[in-house]
Amino acid sequence: MGIFLHRHLPYQKRYSMKLKRSWYLAAALCAVAVLYFGAARSGLFGHVKKGGDARPAIAVKFALAERGNVHSYLDSAATVQALNTVVVHARVDGQISKVLFQEGKSVKSGEVLVELDRQPFEVQLRAALAQKQKDRAQFDNARLDLGRYETLAKTESGTMQTLDTTRALVEQLRGTLNGDEAQIDLARLQLDYATVRAPMDGRLGARLVDAGNLVHAGDTTGLVILSQIKPIAVTFSLPQGVLAVLRQQQERQVLRVLALADDGKAVLDEGDLTLIESQIDPLTGTIRCKAIFKNAQENLWPGAFVAVRVQLNDLPNVVSVPSTAIQAGAKRPFVYIVKPDNVVESREITTGPLADGRSVVLAGLTGGERVVVEGQFQLEDGARVEPRDAAVAKALAR
Repeated sequence: MGIFLHRHLPYQKRYSMKLKRSWYLAAALCAVAVLYFGAARSGLFGHVKKGGDARPAIAVKFALAERGNVHSYLDSAATVQALNTVVVHARVDGQISKVLFQEGKSVKSGEVLVELDRQPFEVQLRAALAQKQKDRAQFDNARLDLGRYETLAKTESGTMQTLDTTRALVEQLRGTLNGDEAQIDLARLQLDYATVRAPMDGRLGARLVDAGNLVHAGDTTGLVILSQIKPIAVTFSLPQGVLAVLRQQQERQVLRVLALADDGKAVLDEGDLTLIESQIDPLTGTIRCKAIFKNAQENLWPGAFVAVRVQLNDLPNVVSVPSTAIQAGAKRPFVYIVKPDNVVESREITTGPLADGRSVVLAGLTGGERVVVEGQFQLEDGARVEPRDAAVAKALAR
């Protein structure tokens, strides 16, 4: 037993010494960490504590929300549509003998486009005329007989039954003649329908059939599509928040609408706002509108996308901010408000018309509040900011 203790005593002593060194090292590391975080909080490493937040202020540029009279307008993307579009059909069955129009050309109302084979309709007209001639002869003979029987009846030489029968025959043949007249009118109408004419002024599309084809009144494809582009319509949508302003302005006078080129400056044409839809689209929260343009130079073409600007009258005593301040939110647009302590908060707003780079704010802001116009991508609620010009001056002073 004494031999066993004597052999293991040096090992225990060495283990105890190692354990003590480990404790000393851990204590030293803890002391260093405490000193580092204390120095960081005290600003030793350049992080200045402001208002309980160690993060530095974010340099932004802001402007004031101004209240006053604004001459404004509404901008929107729009789609050009033909004022009227007609698929020209044959109104009778027949074979096309001539195609007299040129694809893509403008035509006037009543201009001949297509001619069908006229012979079948001419034969029907001659047959109707012949039937009327036959019935007219019977009618004339029955009238003569009626006159004779009326004379005999006066002298009591004939029977009343024969007189009544003859009188009924005359009326029957009179009705037959009226029916013959209707058949003649129908035959003439069908003969006229064999010549297909343009129903309105417009521009023709591609030819859908060729000469020699049989066409029917019930065909769905038609012969050609005719579009009225002078005047022409442009449809667009506006946010529902501007509906009250738009209706109020329209009640005063007809609102002018400008169709703009891709650069947003050149004016393609000027028109009038003619339609504010009777209901708001619940899916998009927008109201559909339509404007009519004379399109004398044909700068607007059906199916094209253009930008439109609805020119409004002066809006009295409204709040406006630079358009760059407005950010797109998940549900509604918002702006960052700079509070008196230079801390920002986001606030949802209701936007209105535009006015020379500024947007009218219908709800959510009051005049005199500061809104961030540059540097929003760095911000979140509660962030501390300072004017960008002040930040640059401070950097140069260093």
